[in-house]
Amino acid sequence: MLPPRAGGAGRPPLAALSQVLRLERSRRAGVVFPLQKLERCLAPGVDTAPFRLFQPGLAALQRAEALFTSGRGHPIDYVSSAVRTDHAPPPALPEVCFIGRSNVGKSSLIRALFSLSPEVEVRVSKTPGHTKKMNFFKVGKYFTLVDMPGYGYRAPQDFVEMVEAYLQERRNLKRTFLLVDGVVGLQKTDHVAVEMLEEFGIPYVMVLTKIDRAARGLLLKNVLEIQEFVKEKTQGCFPQLFLVSSLEFSGVHLLRCFVAHVTGNLPAVEAS
Repeated sequence: MLPPRAGGAGRPPLAALSQVLRLERSRRAGVVFPLQKLERCLAPGVDTAPFRLFQPGLAALQRAEALFTSGRGHPIDYVSSAVRTDHAPPPALPEVCFIGRSNVGKSSLIRALFSLSPEVEVRVSKTPGHTKKMNFFKVGKYFTLVDMPGYGYRAPQDFVEMVEAYLQERRNLKRTFLLVDGVVGLQKTDHVAVEMLEEFGIPYVMVLTKIDRAARGLLLKNVLEIQEFVKEKTQGCFPQLFLVSSLEFSGVHLLRCFVAHVTGNLPAVEAS
């Protein structure tokens, strides 16, 4: 059993579901399911099935929130950093990793995911390429989350060797979260990352970050183009995109729930 959730002092606005539930209905839906909010802008006849593949109900969202909230008997800690897999913590728990271009907002998103546990230190820098090692965070006895170095600008010299070895050797890896900038869409370096994940047969999902910075028309254009790319060019990518804003917490609650789901910590994901 998870411990009762701690009080809300010091939490960012909308970091907790209790705060989101106080919003009026349409805004609440936009925070929890930002991809579905875009549906209203689609032309008739557009396939909306990939917008609703993962649609958990309130109980599942609350269970996931409890997993990301530290408490007595449920510590959430930074464990260690590593540049080689043989320096990584033992692969005892289900694991997910977050990877993306430098300056895609990866560390900011991980900090948002852990915002209900402010004692967890996730270093966020204004300088692209700040993360140089694999950083491991242990979520109680349930799963481990890994912040991978960014690729592209200022990537570590041994980035390819480090990441390829991790992806191929880490047998407890349940899902890779590939972060894409929601403002600029898929870039050449993102295509290289996709090719690597496809080559190794690694199950992954794409997460569009910084959606608060993108105009609705631009965001919808990027979403539709990436969904078409996923449908036509990938085999290992989950068909639904996840849209997030680390600043406004849009999509963060849903992403917590998907992490809980893929690590086997939701007995069932009921429909909302």
